[in-house]
Amino acid sequence: MLAEAERQTPESVRALYEDVYREQLDAGYTAVGEFHYLGYDEALAAANAARATGMELVLLYAAYGRGGLARFRQDSAEAYLTDVERLSEAGHRVGLAPHSVRACPREWLVEIGRCAASTSLPLHVHACEQPKEIEECLAEHGKRPIELLAETGCLHPTTTVVHATHADDRELDLIADAGARVCLCPTTEADLGDGFAPVRRLLERGIPLCIGSDSNVRIDPLEELRELSGIARREGMTREAIAPEELLFTGSIGGARALELEAWPSIDIDLGHPSLRGVSADGVKGTLVTSCGADVVR
Repeated sequence: MLAEAERQTPESVRALYEDVYREQLDAGYTAVGEFHYLGYDEALAAANAARATGMELVLLYAAYGRGGLARFRQDSAEAYLTDVERLSEAGHRVGLAPHSVRACPREWLVEIGRCAASTSLPLHVHACEQPKEIEECLAEHGKRPIELLAETGCLHPTTTVVHATHADDRELDLIADAGARVCLCPTTEADLGDGFAPVRRLLERGIPLCIGSDSNVRIDPLEELRELSGIARREGMTREAIAPEELLFTGSIGGARALELEAWPSIDIDLGHPSLRGVSADGVKGTLVTSCGADVVR
């Protein structure tokens, strides 16, 4: 993955991202929070690709203080925030994205958290994705990742914690108390073998959810939503887990709110698709999240 990232140029990003955004649009994703790692010029190319395809985009420009590739990293938190401001001044929707507590030193998190509080920009951050990340955070800071995010001022109502797969109850309480939300990427989390999202514990606390396509193993928002339902059912050993309307809310309004979007393009469903044959009008929503794939999107 890192070797592939190293090969990218603004020109290749523009071409490849157009392909991916078109694939996402065909699957029913009409707005994307692009958690962007590859550098400033490449971020501009990603934004231009979105405009060319009609994808509603929020550039979540990643802050990287250490680790990864040199091209991921900024010299300081101030340099990072300057880049975010430049992207905004260029006319692009932006959000803050400290990559993780591994990639961002504590002082970076404090600066970025302060900016989020003063600007109300969306802030997205990976946390508690893997056990090793938690172990490293405890060794360096004496705290778990989401505890550190809270202490450094990175948990706000505009914050979205990505994954939270191995978050404990205390960390989930901190997310709930902050009015923050969680983005789950269940097909990616399954592909990487990272574990099961704590869906029922999130729902019990009333933590708002949204979904991310994350990797390109498969681009299908209906499958992501169905996975959330399946995890919750298995956790509770019950079929009464998440209502279809709630799942569709997670996949639409939940995602928009995570990006601070007031509006986004709608989709049309092919009611003549074989997966919907014989389904009554009032049964379509339930069928979408229990039986359909992205090919029902017109």
